[in-house]
Amino acid sequence: MNDMDQEPGNRGEIRHFLASRRARITPAQAGLPTTTRRRVAGLRREEVAVLAGVSTEWYTRLEKGHIAGVSEDVLDAVARALRLDDDERTYLFDLARSSRSGGRTPSRRKDVEVPPRIQWLLDSMTMSSAFVRNGRTDVVAANPLARALYAPMFDSATVDQRGRPNLARYIFLDPGARDFFVDWDAAGNATAALLRAEAGREPRDRALRELVGELCTLSPEFRSLWAAHDVLIRHDGIKRLQHPEAGHLELTFQSLDLPLPGRAVHDLVVYTAEPGTASEDRLKLLASWAATPSRAAEPGPRRPTA
Repeated sequence: MNDMDQEPGNRGEIRHFLASRRARITPAQAGLPTTTRRRVAGLRREEVAVLAGVSTEWYTRLEKGHIAGVSEDVLDAVARALRLDDDERTYLFDLARSSRSGGRTPSRRKDVEVPPRIQWLLDSMTMSSAFVRNGRTDVVAANPLARALYAPMFDSATVDQRGRPNLARYIFLDPGARDFFVDWDAAGNATAALLRAEAGREPRDRALRELVGELCTLSPEFRSLWAAHDVLIRHDGIKRLQHPEAGHLELTFQSLDLPLPGRAVHDLVVYTAEPGTASEDRLKLLASWAATPSRAAEPGPRRPTA
C-alpha cells in the first residue's frame, strides 16, 4: 500500500508532503524564537501559518489536504514559508491543480506514440547515447548507442512484455543495477523523486499507481524513499557506470523537455563523454559495437530480479 491509494483524491499526498517539508525547517532557520521544550523537531503548524500570513485553522485545513479552492497567492506564501525549491513549488501547484479537477476514478492513460521523426533524431546521434523517457520512467525510444550503453537494463528480466525497459524497475528490482550504477544510491534517490513529481502531475494514472505499488511492495529501499516525499522534475549531471564490456564510464547527461501530443511528460535524455578522456574512448568503442548489426543482434545476459 502506498499513499497514492490511502485517501480519497490526492489528500494523502498533500498532507504528507506539507508535513514532511514543515518537519525539516527549524524555528531558528525560519527566524522564529526557539524554546527548549518542543514536541516536534521542525516547525509547528501555527508557526507556518504566521510565516505564510494565514490563520492556524486555515493552514491546518490546507495540510489536511483541502487545497482545491486555494488561490495561487496563498500557495506562493505557503511555498515561501516552507522554503520550497522550484521543483517542490511546482509539485505543490500540480497537487492543487489536480485537486480542482475532482476525484475521478484512476484510469489507464493511453501511451503516446513516439513519432518516426523522433526516432530519426535519436538514430542520427551516433556519438551520444540518447533515449526518450516518459514520466513513469519507461524508456519508449532509444538509439543504438543507448541500447549498447544500457545493455544490462535492456537485457534485464524487469523489461515488460512489450520489450520496454523501465528505469525504476531496473534500479530497484534487478540486483545487477547495483553493479551497473556506481552511485546506485544517487540513481535510486533521483528516480523515486522523478516518480513523485509524476504522481503530482497525474495522480489518477492507474499504471503509475500500479508501478509505485509494485516497487513499494518489492523494494524496501524504494518504500523508504517514497515516504520521504522528495521531488525532482529534471535530472542532469554526472553518471558513473560500470559497463560489463566497456568498463568504467563517467558521462555527463542532460534531460530536455520533448513536446509530444497530449499532456504526457516526455524527456530526451542524452549521455556524452568529455573529449579526450578514457570514457570517450570507451563510449566510441560501444558506438562501434552498436553500429555492427551482427553484434547488436546478439542477446545479452539476463539478470535475475529480486
